[in-house]
Amino acid sequence: MTTVRYAPSPTGRLHLGNARPALINWLFAKARSGTYVLRLDDTDTARSTEEFARGIVADLDWLGIVPDLKVRQSDRTALYDHARDRLIAAGRLYPAFETEEELEIKRGRARLLGRPPVYDRAALTLTEAQKARYEAEGRQPHWRFRLDGKPVHFDDLIKGPQIVNTASMSDPVLIRADGSYLYTLPSVVDDIDLGITHVIRGEDHVSNTGTQIEIFEALGGAVPFFAHHNLLTGAEGEGLSKRIGSLSLLELREAGYEPMAVAIMAVLTGTSLPVEPYADLTSLGQALDLDAISHGPARFDPAELDSLNARILHQMPYDVAKPRLAAIGRASEPLWLALRGNLRRFSDIAELAQLIDGAVVPVVAAEDAAFLVLARDLLPPEPWDETTWSTWTTLVKEKSGRKGKELFMPLRLALTGRHDGPELRSLLPLLGRKASLARLS
Repeated sequence: MTTVRYAPSPTGRLHLGNARPALINWLFAKARSGTYVLRLDDTDTARSTEEFARGIVADLDWLGIVPDLKVRQSDRTALYDHARDRLIAAGRLYPAFETEEELEIKRGRARLLGRPPVYDRAALTLTEAQKARYEAEGRQPHWRFRLDGKPVHFDDLIKGPQIVNTASMSDPVLIRADGSYLYTLPSVVDDIDLGITHVIRGEDHVSNTGTQIEIFEALGGAVPFFAHHNLLTGAEGEGLSKRIGSLSLLELREAGYEPMAVAIMAVLTGTSLPVEPYADLTSLGQALDLDAISHGPARFDPAELDSLNARILHQMPYDVAKPRLAAIGRASEPLWLALRGNLRRFSDIAELAQLIDGAVVPVVAAEDAAFLVLARDLLPPEPWDETTWSTWTTLVKEKSGRKGKELFMPLRLALTGRHDGPELRSLLPLLGRKASLARLS
């Protein structure tokens, strides 16, 4: 069974860029009747908070993502300890006692000599006596994974065949001196334990993949398929960060954007597929294929989100809108069909509904006063429907000699008090004859 995971750290609010892998994984899994795991990478105890953890779940729920399984790395330390002990016993994990200052001196010396600042593996030559002396000084070791130092090949499902040469890399630190785990080891252990078959994530992780594949193999775990997608950036190409709240999902939600508009932008920006309305995540998932994801940048355009949001509302069926309309006391299908074409946000419906039963102040130019009296007197009797506007204006045109803007704009200004708005053929039956007579007077 296809099993994927989305693994955010609860150190801030999710932003649009975080929504990209969350959604691509969800769509990929559900298109294959697979399993979606939400794994909270909360081993960074200094910055991880319960508030952010709850926020992640709320943001995913708003997008329509309900994980099949939720786990927290903070609950799984025993698994990581067991893997640690196995790697130490196999000689793949070794203690190193250099301080950060000493490591920086080594890196600086390598740069001066024109060499890459790769760790020299000096810790591998330490004797037991030297280790004991460091420990007596109060030094606690950090632990490095000994790389094989060979090219690691893998077929990326988005980028194609990839090679990461671990010979040019420093042996990565997997455990800090205080005993806490960095991202890499817990991630691999969890992927093995949870049966993750596909790791779909941002292209900034490509260079990590060689190390992770070596750890998979060292622990005897099945290596998953990898797919690295392009990263979503701001309009100017700037990176997004949840720590500074860049385009946070909470802000987008509070600004009144439709979750499907946000989801479509997060997924389809930077692909060969057009950004257009989809009814739901299922239909979006049926359209998306990993081959459609571009190798170039994925730049988010706020204007495109605004346009897409409006298009989704303009096409929204009444049955979909009805529960939200009922919540504000506006559960009327004719009202929705008349007004939806002018919505930018769903909340605009409240203001537009005032055109029907609110305190509208008609706008009447002096030169149009007599014309409006004529138009008022020509109002047909009820019942009214969507043909009433055409019937009425045709008669007014014949009697007044006006046409085009000179005919229609004074009527709009008198009936609605504004130059733009819903089509009057749909609005007029909702206004009714009594209100129309009053406004034309």
